[in-house]
Amino acid sequence: MQPAIRFKLSLMMFLQFALWGSWFVTMGTWLEKGNGFSGLQVGAAYSTMNWGAILAPVIAGAIADRFFEAQKVLGVLHLVGAGLLWWISTITDPTAFFWTLLAYAICYMPTLGLANAISFHQMSDPGRQFGVVRAFGTLGWIAAGIAIGTLVPKLLGHSIEATNLPVRIGAGISLALGLYAFLLPSTPPPATGRRPSLAQALGLETLALMKDRSFAVFVVGSLLICIPLSFYYSFANLFLNESGMQQAATKMTLGQMSEVLFLVLIPFFFARLGVKKMLLIGMAAWALRYVVFAFGNNQELVWMLYAGIILHGICFDFFFVTGQIYVDNHVARAQRAAAQGFIHVVTYGVGQLIGSWTAGYVVERYTIASATGTQHLWQTIWLIPAVMAFAVMLLFAVFFRDPPRMPVARA
Repeated sequence: MQPAIRFKLSLMMFLQFALWGSWFVTMGTWLEKGNGFSGLQVGAAYSTMNWGAILAPVIAGAIADRFFEAQKVLGVLHLVGAGLLWWISTITDPTAFFWTLLAYAICYMPTLGLANAISFHQMSDPGRQFGVVRAFGTLGWIAAGIAIGTLVPKLLGHSIEATNLPVRIGAGISLALGLYAFLLPSTPPPATGRRPSLAQALGLETLALMKDRSFAVFVVGSLLICIPLSFYYSFANLFLNESGMQQAATKMTLGQMSEVLFLVLIPFFFARLGVKKMLLIGMAAWALRYVVFAFGNNQELVWMLYAGIILHGICFDFFFVTGQIYVDNHVARAQRAAAQGFIHVVTYGVGQLIGSWTAGYVVERYTIASATGTQHLWQTIWLIPAVMAFAVMLLFAVFFRDPPRMPVARA
């Protein structure tokens, strides 16, 4: 791959995830502190991205895979998304907010797959080249967190995490990426003349593989563990702000930094621990993260809050990345893409959809009115997903059979 192409793809990934990270982390804080949304309404708002994940394969299969070049579809979706994000930043009604954000999610979530497809099409050896390009996406998320949590507040003289400014910054990034996409290398539609079925678009053919008990346990466990993990994505920033942590959005990027570190270490651990132990450690890390959040504070136990953030690397890499490797090795070559798409719908779609609504309900249930406003019973709130994650871990430990040791990647 030519250096100029690598640079273009890396910048695309940087902007793709800087856009998401610019508004997604702090949205719950803005909605509750700035707009007065309830916990359930915040959870509903976050669930729109999960609906987008469910619908993304259908949109990609119906449009990008059949009719138009991927980079053009990417550009149009981000340009439309820029307008929607700016509109979202002006909405204060929960119902209107939900439906407009859902429209945005339907635009944004397909772009994740499109960005990957554009990258793969330009690579002679994706197994060796994609990781470096994708790493710029994580760097983009980190840069957005630092900008929202530290740089912009320093320029303005006040925190912006409880305001609509992160959403407007996201709109600006979306506009820039939408225009930039038309400068990306051509990626023609791979399925011209073919019309994939809905089952193929969603990877539902993978259901036949669930005759294997361990694969079925993996799929069900992946869905269930995504319910408690949604608590972190929806409410961690609000919790850290209420605990008194300054520049919370910036400090939350420590989680992405640890993700990069553990991603590098995955082959080392994978060769020594195998699939089952790696997945169990990932699940245990989610339970531990919520326990330290429940009992930590921003005073003498502030190290527990930092530990909960930094555990993100183990939480994400040991479960999601290991799961992707397991699927890649367990499934025949011809079915791998469909199987990975199916797992994506199960986890980021269905699992986190249930999780977003569950988190919203729990936070609203354990919110009380006080003389100074609303008060969240955070210890109780965090212990609930901790118990959920621990229960899923136990079920997984009992019913999942460790497959024979296998390499991290297979030709």
